[in-house]
Amino acid sequence: MARRLTNQFKHRITIQQQTEEQSENGFLSQEWQDRHHLWAAIKTLRGREYYEAATTQNENTVRFVVRYTAEITPDMRIQYKGRTFEILSVINDDECNVTMTIVAKEVM
Repeated sequence: MARRLTNQFKHRITIQQQTEEQSENGFLSQEWQDRHHLWAAIKTLRGREYYEAATTQNENTVRFVVRYTAEITPDMRIQYKGRTFEILSVINDDECNVTMTIVAKEVM
């Protein structure tokens, strides 16, 4: 099974986290910093998932399947081929700490 999973992880994604820094003049600046570079399988929504997403205005919702990484949270975002995705949920697949599914919506 491990070999089959390895063949699916062919898309390179970057997980980013927003940071805040206070400048010398007291202003807060926010920027996104790279936290993780991961190989992912990308799954588009089909059937019932697609229709449920469309009813909530999330037409560009995608599932990214990656190897388990405990530090990924919904307040982060994904960069993939110049596109930005807001993370909606992070799911530990089967609670096995082997793979996880990140459901994300493309930011337009």
